[in-house]
Amino acid sequence: MRRRSLLLAVPAGLLTLAGCGDDKADKAKTKPSDSPTNSPSAAPTAKIVAGPLPEITKGTKFGQKPTVAEGPGKASSDLAVKTLIEGKGKEVAKGDYLQAHYLGQIWATAKVFDNSYDRGNPTVFQIGVGQVIPGWDQALVGKKLDSRVELAIPPRMGYGEEGNKQAGIKGSDTLVFVVDLVDTFNAKSSVKGQEVAQSNKDLPKVGTNTDGKAPSIDVPKTDAPKKLVSSYVLEGDGDEIKETDSLLCQYKGVLWADGKEFDSSYKSGRLAQFQLAQVVKGWAQGLTGKKVGSRVLIVIPPELGYGDQPPQNSSIKKDSTLVFCVDILAKA
Repeated sequence: MRRRSLLLAVPAGLLTLAGCGDDKADKAKTKPSDSPTNSPSAAPTAKIVAGPLPEITKGTKFGQKPTVAEGPGKASSDLAVKTLIEGKGKEVAKGDYLQAHYLGQIWATAKVFDNSYDRGNPTVFQIGVGQVIPGWDQALVGKKLDSRVELAIPPRMGYGEEGNKQAGIKGSDTLVFVVDLVDTFNAKSSVKGQEVAQSNKDLPKVGTNTDGKAPSIDVPKTDAPKKLVSSYVLEGDGDEIKETDSLLCQYKGVLWADGKEFDSSYKSGRLAQFQLAQVVKGWAQGLTGKKVGSRVLIVIPPELGYGDQPPQNSSIKKDSTLVFCVDILAKA
C-alpha cells in the first residue's frame, strides 16, 4: 500500500513484509525478507539442480518442525531444489503473498538461524518480486500449495558476499531451508467467513460477496456514532488477533459524511500488510480480538482516526468519521 491512508507517522514502505519473530530470537536470526536487494531486476538467477541436499532426520511430515542434518560434503554452486512432499493445491504465482512455515540453517554446521515453527505462526511474504532472497523467489514460484520443499541456496542467491552478521551467516555460507507452502493470497482474495446479521439500521451495511471484488458500503443518513464500532460482517474461524500481530488484509474506506471512497486495496491492486502498532488507533482497536478469515466493519470516530490532522492530498477532512470494511486474510 503506497499511500499514507492507514499510517500515522510511519513511511508507507513499512507496510511491506514486517519482520517476524519474538524478541528472544531476534538477535540470533534472520528472515527470508532480509534480501540483499529489493529490486526484482537486480536479482540473480541460477541453474536449478536436484542436489545434493541434507537429510531430514526428524519432523518429516508437512507442518512439523524438521531437524536437518549437516550438508553432505561440498555444496553445489547451483540452486538445489527438491520437493519432499508434493501438494495438490494451486500453484504459487509470481506476485502472490505466500504463507509458509520454514526453517533455515547453515549447510556446513547445521546451525539453525531462524524458523517459524517455534513461533507457532507461518510467515507471509510476497514471492517472485524481489521482496525475499533470490533463491526463494526462483525456487518457490510454480510449486503447489501443501508441498514441502527443501532448498540449498548458494551465497549469491542468498545474502551475497556480505552475508548476514546478525544471524551468523558468512558471505561464503550456503543456506539450507525447508519450506511448507501453506496458502497464497492476491489482489482478488476474499475471506470466506460465516455471514453475520447486520440488523442495526443506524450503522453502515457492508456487502457479503466473496468474489474478490470490493464489497459495497451503504452509510445511513444518520449522525455518526461517537464511539468506535467494530462488528463482524463475515465471521471466520481463525486465530484471534492480538494487538502485537501483523496482518495481511483487503480493505475499503469511505467517509461517513458522504459515503465516498477515499482508499481501497481493491482499487490499488495491492494487499495491505502491516503491524497493528503502525496503523491508526481505530484500526488497531477494532481488529484486536477479531478472528482471521473475517470481514469486519469498523467505524472510526475522529479521535481514533486522523482528528484535525488528515493525510495531505486526501479527501479526508478534519474531524472526519471513517468507515472501513476489512477482510483479515492472514496473520503476517
